Amino acid sequence: MNQSVILEKPEQYDSLLNKSKEMGFTMPSDIYIGTLLKTLVASKPAGNFLELGTGIGLSLAWMVQGMDKDSRIISIDNDPELVEVAKLFFDGEDRLKLVCAEGGDWLDKYNGNSFDLIFADAWPGKYSHLDTALALLNKGGYYVIDDMQKQPNWPESHEEKAKELVRVLDARKDITITKMNWSTGLIVAVKK
Repeated sequence: MNQSVILEKPEQYDSLLNKSKEMGFTMPSDIYIGTLLKTLVASKPAGNFLELGTGIGLSLAWMVQGMDKDSRIISIDNDPELVEVAKLFFDGEDRLKLVCAEGGDWLDKYNGNSFDLIFADAWPGKYSHLDTALALLNKGGYYVIDDMQKQPNWPESHEEKAKELVRVLDARKDITITKMNWSTGLIVAVKK
């Protein structure tokens, strides 16, 4: 098996990657995380999905690629410039709602339907507002976080925060988790 053979890459993926480099965006999601997200999203027909941390839209492209015609996704980022770039690349995608907001505030105010998958790729929903995010997850829904192995761009104290987050997730009784030393370090949890 060769995991570097990537099938069904989103049509805008290479352009998003180039735009990311052009803008100097230093936190793009790993391609392997994207392929996994596509697969997980595809397992939830007519699903309702949430991404916390749109960034430039690389992971979002994979999730949209995995969605069926009846699925919906909300993607949140607090950087207006990044949200505007994502809007350009996802113009006409009516299954997507892009929101420019601080993720924690958005989670606190959200009162819509629960989600079948939450990809928490930002501080809110991961290092803050964890309980709030997990409360919005449907039974059998996926909670996915990446960048759990030490990254070169981490501030000095971040490694301990990541270790504490793993301890908190390990102790929870409302989810079952798998930790993977793969890609950038991944945790996939399912709500019981």
